[in-house]
Amino acid sequence: MSLLLGTTITISSNHWMMAWTGLEINTLAIIPLISKSHHPRAIEAATKYFLTQAAASALLLFSSMTNAWFTGQWDITQLTHPTSCLLLTTAVSIKLGLTPFHFWFPEVLQGSSMTTGLLLATLMKFPPTALLVLTSPSLNPTLLTTMAIASAALGGWMGLNQTQVRKILAFSSISHLGWMTIILLYNPKLTLLTFYLYCLMTSAIFLALNTTKITNLATMMTAWTKIPPLAATLMLALLSLAGLPPLTGFLPKWLIIQELTKQEMTSVATTIALLSLLGLFFYLRLAYCATITLPPNSSNHMKQWQTNKSVRIPITTLISLSIMLLPLSPMIFATT
Repeated sequence: MSLLLGTTITISSNHWMMAWTGLEINTLAIIPLISKSHHPRAIEAATKYFLTQAAASALLLFSSMTNAWFTGQWDITQLTHPTSCLLLTTAVSIKLGLTPFHFWFPEVLQGSSMTTGLLLATLMKFPPTALLVLTSPSLNPTLLTTMAIASAALGGWMGLNQTQVRKILAFSSISHLGWMTIILLYNPKLTLLTFYLYCLMTSAIFLALNTTKITNLATMMTAWTKIPPLAATLMLALLSLAGLPPLTGFLPKWLIIQELTKQEMTSVATTIALLSLLGLFFYLRLAYCATITLPPNSSNHMKQWQTNKSVRIPITTLISLSIMLLPLSPMIFATT
């Protein structure tokens, strides 16, 4: 309830102090969820998360106070002072895990459970993204483009040599944040659309991994022996997150590249499109491990064709949406 309250306060506020309060409520609400297992790695993750988020919140408060000092405005949309804009970009980048402030995110995600990891990768990113969208006209385009390309590159490169599924999803998140940030100044609605579709696909993958109890590539290789249909649809959801047509994940990338080309940023569009190939490699590796590899000693036993009833409907709904939304693109064009 505190998570929902904090998120609602931040996204509905137009005063900097209220936005800061919402972010603080969010931070304090997620820490018990991260450290719930009492494992040393979970405690370490909670400590890292608290320290980075506290630093980001302090920077955000400092940015808004500097702006109020020079302009007399506490309104979120009236952020006009250059130093304040720079400080805010830094603060929100730390909160989101944008390069070069990404170091905490894979570690925290690795120390959390799958359910908490899902919250960290989706819900916790919403308030800072909303703040970025609200302040987007005041931000520095060169800085945002540089950070976006660095995030897409680093998310791709660092994910290549990982064996832990949660770390791979963390670097995937960093890479997707790059796509969201690069289009922020030119079409903020497209940033939000990319974020919503990313949340949809990531939720489907996290829930599927949680159901099959997959934590690394080795356990992923035996996934198909447990629930074959879920392993097959998990492969499609992973390829959708990679952005392959004709799956849902292709839609935001297509729209972003189209918008960047309209803005005469062809070189930037080409660069970020090529960098997404790095991400495609590790998604393909995950999909390959999930469906095509055979475990060395598979025993002949009855396969489980149905999952637990409590997760069956959410997983089927989310995976269906993360695979089959591309035909709705004309309707999405109309809304953006």
